[in-house]
Amino acid sequence: MEKTAQEVAEWMVGEIKFTGTLRQEVAIEYVRTHFGEHFVYVNENGNASLSKEVKKAFRKLHGGRVAWDRDAFMWAWT
Repeated sequence: MEKTAQEVAEWMVGEIKFTGTLRQEVAIEYVRTHFGEHFVYVNENGNASLSKEVKKAFRKLHGGRVAWDRDAFMWAWT
């Protein structure tokens, strides 16, 4: 069965709620393995990133309760 961006976002929020943080490289690898390569792309800087659909669903789902730490390349519960 085809996974959705919403399911990816739900997994991400669940991980962050449970552990407090989610490192980008961990998220990318997990999403590739468990949800599919189509949710990951290479951005203009040459780095793996989550699809815009996943990011949009993720932002909507956490409603501002998760912050991105650009220096550590991770999300954290606020």
